[in-house]
Amino acid sequence: MVNAGDTAFLMLCTAMVFLMTPALALFYGGLVRTTDILTTMLQTFICLGLVTVIWVFGGFSLVFGSDIGHIIGNPLTFLGMRGIGGEANAKYAATIPFIVFFAYQMVFAIITPALVTGSFVSRFKFTPYIWFVLLWTAFVYLPVAHWTWGSGFLAKLGVVDFAGGLVIHTTAGLSALTVAKFLGPRLDGDRSAAAANIPLVALGAGLLWFGWFGFNSGSAYRANALACYAFVNTTLAASTALLVWLFWYWRDNKRRSFSPVLIGAVAGLATITPAAGFVKPSAALMIGAIGASACYFAKGLQNSLAIDDALEVFRAHGVGGITGSLLIGIFAAKTIDGVSGSARQFLVQLIAIVVVAAYSVVVTWLIMKTLTAVGPVRVSAEEEARGLDREEAYHLGIASSETNRSRVVGFEN
Repeated sequence: MVNAGDTAFLMLCTAMVFLMTPALALFYGGLVRTTDILTTMLQTFICLGLVTVIWVFGGFSLVFGSDIGHIIGNPLTFLGMRGIGGEANAKYAATIPFIVFFAYQMVFAIITPALVTGSFVSRFKFTPYIWFVLLWTAFVYLPVAHWTWGSGFLAKLGVVDFAGGLVIHTTAGLSALTVAKFLGPRLDGDRSAAAANIPLVALGAGLLWFGWFGFNSGSAYRANALACYAFVNTTLAASTALLVWLFWYWRDNKRRSFSPVLIGAVAGLATITPAAGFVKPSAALMIGAIGASACYFAKGLQNSLAIDDALEVFRAHGVGGITGSLLIGIFAAKTIDGVSGSARQFLVQLIAIVVVAAYSVVVTWLIMKTLTAVGPVRVSAEEEARGLDREEAYHLGIASSETNRSRVVGFEN
């Protein structure tokens, strides 16, 4: 039976998660050079259109439709929103209209390919990028979401993912690393230039944090105690991660900086996402600290791979999602949502991470190979040097070629 309170709660959470995509555009846009801000933001915003259309015409069905061999959903089950209306669906959310569940899951699908864009700023041609979003959503996001949240084999194995550590952060992080490797490094080797607009980054980070309350607590699908735990755990982990990241940065650089505060918070949010509805608040504090440390020191791994992941999507989201997914096997408390930390739970979470990571890398590589067979996907050296924007992001009446051509900056270590 539809509950008015639960419905209002999920509608609010859907709006909050929707806001996270524009917030991500601000976050990424502020980190790049001024001649790439608008293109970077457009690559994020375009997902609002592309993924929505995919979701209506088969995407939702491929995740939540009738199961086919525990691999994918039947694309015809809910094609064109057939059978999606004001009645509740007892299988997925028994107290809210199915159309609200549809919308809530849709905004999750939208932000996932948008996350990947941070890895290849300044390098990806726009038309091939559109095809990348379409193909990646269809062949990476939708199958993994079915495996985990539909009736897929990972769910049957006992794998849990409260709000997307596997489905969103692991897929996006590993795919980002793959695309960055495929495209190769940026031509200008200087990676030490200041970000174009740190206040813009701070605004984006703040809005992401705000939206994350809907991201995690909404995954309870009811305005109940479970949603409250997820709500509080979200901010506890982010706050702890913020401080831990700043500590490591201060230790290594002997100075304070605003950027580590923002980066640490995002790392903590990504880490708590899969575990938010399975752990007690005391565990959320530890998960935030462990996640921040894992993401911070993943810089060494990224350097050893020599991959130019421009805004370090793998480091913040990939490592965070993987860490949080594993920690479910240690910190999950049965009294919260029926899942207990145990050796078996840790093992099935580990299996899921390996499967999802490997699948994301292989399929993303194949998508890039396919796009390359059709035509070039990387912009020319001249375009990269000039910047990809065709209009000015700032009209300050001051021209500074040195500023406009400063390097895209990644995360500080």
